Amino acid sequence: MHKQEKNPKGKIPTPDDLFCHDLPTNPLPFLGRILVTGASGYIGGRLIPELIARGYRVRAMVRGASSVYRKMWPEVEVVVADALLPRTLEKALEGVDTAYYLIHSLYLGPKEFEAADIKAAANFRLVAEEKGIRGIIYLGGLGDISSPLSSHLRNRMEVAEELKQGTVPVTILRAAIIIGSGSASYEIIEHLIRRLAIMPVPRWAQNNCQPISIRDVIKYLVGVLEIPESVGLSFSIGGKEILTYLEMLKIFSEILNKKTIYFNCPISSIKFYAYLASQITPVPNAITQCLMEGLKDKVICEDMAIKSILPFEPVSYRQALLNAMTREQQDRVSTRWSDAFPPAHELALKLHELRGRERFKAKFAIFSEKSATSIFKSICRIGGKEGWLYNTWMWRLRGAVDRLFAGVGTSRGRKSYGHLQINDVIDFWRIEDIRPNKRLLLRSEMKTLRRAWLEFSVRERGGRRKITLRAYYDPLTIMGRFYWYMILPFHNLIFKNLLKEIDKKS
Repeated sequence: MHKQEKNPKGKIPTPDDLFCHDLPTNPLPFLGRILVTGASGYIGGRLIPELIARGYRVRAMVRGASSVYRKMWPEVEVVVADALLPRTLEKALEGVDTAYYLIHSLYLGPKEFEAADIKAAANFRLVAEEKGIRGIIYLGGLGDISSPLSSHLRNRMEVAEELKQGTVPVTILRAAIIIGSGSASYEIIEHLIRRLAIMPVPRWAQNNCQPISIRDVIKYLVGVLEIPESVGLSFSIGGKEILTYLEMLKIFSEILNKKTIYFNCPISSIKFYAYLASQITPVPNAITQCLMEGLKDKVICEDMAIKSILPFEPVSYRQALLNAMTREQQDRVSTRWSDAFPPAHELALKLHELRGRERFKAKFAIFSEKSATSIFKSICRIGGKEGWLYNTWMWRLRGAVDRLFAGVGTSRGRKSYGHLQINDVIDFWRIEDIRPNKRLLLRSEMKTLRRAWLEFSVRERGGRRKITLRAYYDPLTIMGRFYWYMILPFHNLIFKNLLKEIDKKS
């Protein structure tokens, strides 16, 4: 029996945690090292535990070093590399048998991602040839190549063609909308249904689509690794049903037992609907626009040849939604689209790199009789659906302003309410450092407020606990300095009372 990997909480994954326990293929332990690119992303983060559980030696490729990866995957070799920098790929591809190519630049937005994706694929192909790897497995987009495609789907196919230009065989899987807890598509659909009682329906909402569950995507990715006959071939993968986008919305409404009024709308502009969705859902405009561009196309599987070599039954769209909702309710969302957005966030300037050179600082502190454990637990509950304990409306208003300028805003929420780790998102902040019962450091990812940090700390002082909040700000412009002085009078009101509420909720 193959060895199973422990998850971040230290528990052996159960069949419910792993998707490939009933996969009709057998692990191939004799294979060499397996490289997973895009390891910090939504798909890569779910693929790695499956490969480990099946006994493979895995190397994870990420763009920025972080201790969190070694805690998540202690048996995985983590290598820092960027496909846009060919020299960094040499170490990543050294001694590799098969590489999963899960890299895309979608989060750069519709204008920038195409050129970046092609360049990255060309670099990867050349270094893979040089290192003599056995094969590449690529997850691309589904679409009818005989008809005009959106820039997003066309780019996915161009990347596949670029990878195939070399001598290394490329196995291609093409999928449409992926439904799963934490996926951008799922969260867009969910929030549209939950928040809109009346919904405009453009004509392209009647286009057909074949959505697929994340668990089936992972099973196909692992399955083609274990079937030699799949090497170098291209497959369409999809769920059980072909549905229109309107039908997909209505099925979610039925599950939630929510009545929604749909009306035909003459406006068909993708940019209009993408911007509207970005204001209502957690997913920013840069992502929604790229995803919605694909809604203009018919994205269904013209053939299901893959079933002849991987004969398992995909789950239905309704079941995929129920699975995603269950994982959310159980607080078991392992990866989320926000893990990789904004792009290259892992390369952002860290506070310790700026320490001593911050332009502006503010400090607030109170003493508490509560234990450090209970205080820190209270600190870690801030943000997301539960709000910011004090004047939540002000935090959300600030996030709404950022969202108007195509920023991340507060609606991004958080992946988990039971536990936090480095790189997790809390509204428009990202966790830069966390030390249990001692320190929580948040870095701003607002478009309109960069280079800002909030640091919470808990320390023993004379038998009591001192709770401290420090705000750091390094403005890049004169307007940034003006902003600091404008909000300075509110700091004492907001931060001091936030500390009091943290203590009260402890």
